[in-house]
Amino acid sequence: MSLIKIGTRKSQLALWQANHVASLLKQGDETLAIELVEITTEGDRFLHAPLSEAGGKGMFLKELEEALFAGDIDLAVHSMKDVTVTLPRGLHIGAILRRHDVRDALVSTNNVSLDDLPQGAVVGTCSLRRQCLIGHHYPHLVIRNIRGNVNTRLAKLDSGEFDAILLAAAGLKRLGLQHRVSEYLDEEKFIPAVGQGAIGVECRINDDRVNARLSKINHALSDVCVSAEREVNKRLGGGCHVPLAVYARAEDEKIQLFAFAGLPDGSEIVSVLHAGQMNNPVLASEQMADKLITKGALKVIASVNEKS
Repeated sequence: MSLIKIGTRKSQLALWQANHVASLLKQGDETLAIELVEITTEGDRFLHAPLSEAGGKGMFLKELEEALFAGDIDLAVHSMKDVTVTLPRGLHIGAILRRHDVRDALVSTNNVSLDDLPQGAVVGTCSLRRQCLIGHHYPHLVIRNIRGNVNTRLAKLDSGEFDAILLAAAGLKRLGLQHRVSEYLDEEKFIPAVGQGAIGVECRINDDRVNARLSKINHALSDVCVSAEREVNKRLGGGCHVPLAVYARAEDEKIQLFAFAGLPDGSEIVSVLHAGQMNNPVLASEQMADKLITKGALKVIASVNEKS
């Protein structure tokens, strides 16, 4: 009997994702044994500071990647929106699963929509991207940092600390909490984070046994779109300190790319739409990055980095 050890964070959502990967791997091979290895990351321990100040996306990966290098686990399951632009030498994303809902979701008291939140209403998010978009489109709202897992954030909303919070729709749906959603935000106006809605599986590049199994659960179209988003992000030098979003979707033989870079308060935003050929997503990513640069995205990013 073959055994695969899956590394995962301990949150309810992370465990759902790890179990989902396990179920896909076991399809067609009931002899495969799966062991979940729960690992606490730095991002799970430090919940008080905003993510951009605490250390960024890498805080959710470091301990899992160390376990991969040590051989304690065979693969690690991530929300792709939490995965850094570059990975440590020797590791790669061996599979991206079929992408789920990419949208942001508003959860508010009394089911109030974003447009109907009153002057001074307090909206919770730990995302600079969401902060920037709220500041740009709804400057009359007050934005406050909120950290913790999905249920922790919902509890803070229910206790009256916030009038509304923004979360990823995919996470709420995976936990069976879609009934809490007050409004799904349009992905062309509220451009999702790179990789949002997609689950990625990280493993050792030279682990042929695991890579062979992961190739069977990789969703090619989701892989192309998420990889295109990550390439634009990489070319722009995006990181946890910069409100930057890229979203790619397939339409017939075209790949549609939506992107923006902005200042954290939303006072300045550079946004671009680009359509490229589906059979050459790398070229489409290059063209999108060039358009963003031409419109001044690098200046905006430099301005943010100077202040961070």
